[in-house]
Amino acid sequence: MRTGDLIEALAADAKTRRTPPAAVMLPALAAGAVVAGAALLATIGIRADVAAALATTRFPYKFVVVLGLAIPSIVLLLRLARPAAPARGPALALLAFPALAAAGIVAELFAVPSQAWAPRLIGNNAAICMTVIPLLAVAPLTALLLGLRQGAPTRPALTGAVAGLAAGAVAAFLYGWHCSDDSPLFVATWYPLAICLPTAVGAAAGSRLLRW
Repeated sequence: MRTGDLIEALAADAKTRRTPPAAVMLPALAAGAVVAGAALLATIGIRADVAAALATTRFPYKFVVVLGLAIPSIVLLLRLARPAAPARGPALALLAFPALAAAGIVAELFAVPSQAWAPRLIGNNAAICMTVIPLLAVAPLTALLLGLRQGAPTRPALTGAVAGLAAGAVAAFLYGWHCSDDSPLFVATWYPLAICLPTAVGAAAGSRLLRW
């Protein structure tokens, strides 16, 4: 190849722009969330007293806690989809979730008598929570893994785990509209445990599907 042709080829490559990860990942996540939401409505549905629950403190705060995990995990995932992109900030932002959960727990312990702590922690829907959240996470996780294949993650297992974490958080947000256990003691215990499964599945799938 002549020098002039090489220069022209390099210039043409420089003009080529890859699609930003957000342009692929966010629509994929939205599509997966819509599928999961439709599945929720078609099966167990939302709680009957949702309007009254919105007027309380515990029910809306449940979603604040979950969003404290969902938003940073999604931002972190967008960083991990690009090689050498800084991820320290979004990773540290994940601490918002335990901080919000801890604040809710402290408030709950002061608000209710000690004999009510154990019943509120155990709740009435622990088994349903541990089952439904991982199931609802299947569609968002699948969509995110497909979207990540359009990116260039350099840490496939970690990226897959964060995809599972984000999908689990989205699933927990959706499930919260059905769950009648609004105590921060319940949310801080069972929601994270349920999210662990899609996180583990995402790590295993990412290590296989996201390798270059």
